[in-house]
Formats: sequence, C-alpha cells, structure tokens
Amino acid sequence: MKHGLLIFSLLVAVPAFAWQPQTGDILFQISRSSQSKAIQLATHSVYSHTGMLVMRNKTPYVFEAVGPVKYTPLKQWIAQGEEGKYIVRRVSGGLTTGQQQKLAQATKHYLGKPYDFAFSWTDDRQYCSEVVWKVYDNTLGMKMGQLQKLKDFDLSNPAVQAKLKERYGKNIPLNETVISPQAVFDAPGLETVGKEWPLLW
Repeated sequence: MKHGLLIFSLLVAVPAFAWQPQTGDILFQISRSSQSKAIQLATHSVYSHTGMLVMRNKTPYVFEAVGPVKYTPLKQWIAQGEEGKYIVRRVSGGLTTGQQQKLAQATKHYLGKPYDFAFSWTDDRQYCSEVVWKVYDNTLGMKMGQLQKLKDFDLSNPAVQAKLKERYGKNIPLNETVISPQAVFDAPGLETVGKEWPLLW
C-alpha cells in the first residue's frame, strides 16, 4: 500500500511540461501548414510558427494566429507542430505579475481576427509573429524582434517564388513591413526556458 502511495505521489509531483509556463512566454515550432517550408527557406530558419502563452484559469493556452486568432490549449498546440517539437523563450528575468496581466488583457483585442495570408502590417488581419510582436509592443513597449521588409528575405528559392506568385501574382509588395518567427526568436533580452527539441538549442 505504501509503495502504491509513493508511486502516486511521484506521478502527481511530476510537472506536465518541462518548464513552468508563464503568460508572455513565446513558443516556436515547425507548422504543418502548406506555407511552412516557404517561410523556413525565405527566413533561413527552422521555425515557421510562433505564439504567446496565456494562463487562463491556471491552464496554459497559446495565443496564436492560425485561421482566426484564438487561444489553443498548450498540449494541443504542441501536438499540432511537426513531431511535437517546440522551444520556449522568455524575457530574461521574467515578467512581473502586472506585465503578465497586461499582456493577457491585450490579447483579447485581436481574438477572432482572420489570418493574414498577404502578411500586411495592418490590424485587420494577423499572422503569427505579427500578433505576438504587436501585443508586446502595444502593451509593454517591448520590440520582440527587428522589423524587416519583405525584400530583405531570401526570395530566390522556387518554393518561395511559387508561394509569392500564389499570394500576390505579379504585384509582390517588396516594401511591406514584416516580422518573422526567427526575428522574434532572436529578439534581444529573450532566453530559452524550455524545449522539446533534442538536437536544437
């Protein structure tokens, strides 16, 4: 009986995730979407999707732009990425409770907005790295990555060119302001606090 209680207590003590989720954590994965490979090639990155963690009633969700902007349960978000691999980045030293609350509140402004397949810098539609960047910037004044122009990316690969033609035809908006998942990952002041990606740090 004691042995059974010991096993039960150990199971209860084991955390559900390899890190302690906090509102504001930024997660990265490889999306299974049709545009994933083009994003990786154009940005020279292994990552093609990102989202921001929000604690709701003590349960972790990922605030993300996929179709409409929504909250996705963390376990479901992890499972939808390639091979369940992900990396978590956090503002060094962590955010205060007040900062976390402000971020969580700010996400509500974007909920339900449609996905922006044109990657335009407007608030009408949102893509993954854009909505994370804007929530941080508008709420805390933190720039989560260096903004770029579409022309700054590597557009030479045939797969990238095909996706550009599909989205824009001949009128590619090369001067459009954009933010990539890799740029968010590289934002100064972030540190890796969790991952399920054996060969990648």
